Amino acid sequence: MAERIHIREVGPRDGLQLVATMLTAEQKIEWCGRARDAGIEEVEVTSFVPPSVVPQFADAGEVARGAVALGGFVAAALVPNLKGAQRAIEAGLSKVNYVLSASEAHNLANVRRTTQQSIDNFKDIIDYRNDLAKDPSKRRVVIAGGIATSFGCTISGDVDETRVLKIAAQYLEIGADELIVADTVGYGNPAQVRRLMSAILREAGSAPVACHFHDTYGLGLANVTAAIDAGVRAFDSAVGGLGGCPFAPGASGNINTEDTIYLVESLGFETGIDIAALLELRRVIESWLPGERFTGTVAKAGLPKTFRRILNDDRQQPRQATT
Repeated sequence: MAERIHIREVGPRDGLQLVATMLTAEQKIEWCGRARDAGIEEVEVTSFVPPSVVPQFADAGEVARGAVALGGFVAAALVPNLKGAQRAIEAGLSKVNYVLSASEAHNLANVRRTTQQSIDNFKDIIDYRNDLAKDPSKRRVVIAGGIATSFGCTISGDVDETRVLKIAAQYLEIGADELIVADTVGYGNPAQVRRLMSAILREAGSAPVACHFHDTYGLGLANVTAAIDAGVRAFDSAVGGLGGCPFAPGASGNINTEDTIYLVESLGFETGIDIAALLELRRVIESWLPGERFTGTVAKAGLPKTFRRILNDDRQQPRQATT
């Protein structure tokens, strides 16, 4: 059996927060459903932030409930505070991704709190989740702790790696079920990623760790390879490479989902995801978002005739190139 790498689609959240076109809740839910049908097991479906900050997510509750109703995948949401977490849990989501920034300046710009205040707020979320879990009729919600700007910040520049490790340790001590280490502005390089992620994995022990890379300087997929070398087995990405951070000037989109799958399967790992189905989803999204910048080489060149998919039974079969 080939080892599995989990690719999580964040396009309906991170991919949409900067686009000019307002998608309907129905379109966002269709995005989630098509991603599920392509074999993606987890989708970050929305963000519970004030509509005055990101109008695109004014329909967060409706989208979350619609995604949960689809079934067949883990529907998660990003939240910046306790109120957002409460709304996400009330909408029926089984996973909540909390985010704070290792960069003090970025955290102040993003959520108007110090990093320590955000850590304290995370404890409130864990306490809230644990109180709910006392009711045996309620499903236990998974809470992930995200560390934005882990590899650098457009506002303050370098971010001390020991600070990132300290935040990871605090998350785990408080009760985070998972860590998400994010290169919010794309400053990371493979040597840095390999070094920091090796240390994070040692700190995390048996707790799951995922990476969230952006491709600002064209190193996104190189950083995926470095993280895999360090032992990471879960990655966030967005169909078409959409996305960016509204509080990080110059940050480009996420790593491209289609190209990420091609990379990790070329390295001999299995994802269980149908790239052809994702390319069809991409075409649908492009029709919804005219004028937006989409990235990705697989969508342009197709899969090469030498590409071999890694299947669950460890058989290798040729895959016809797709245009």
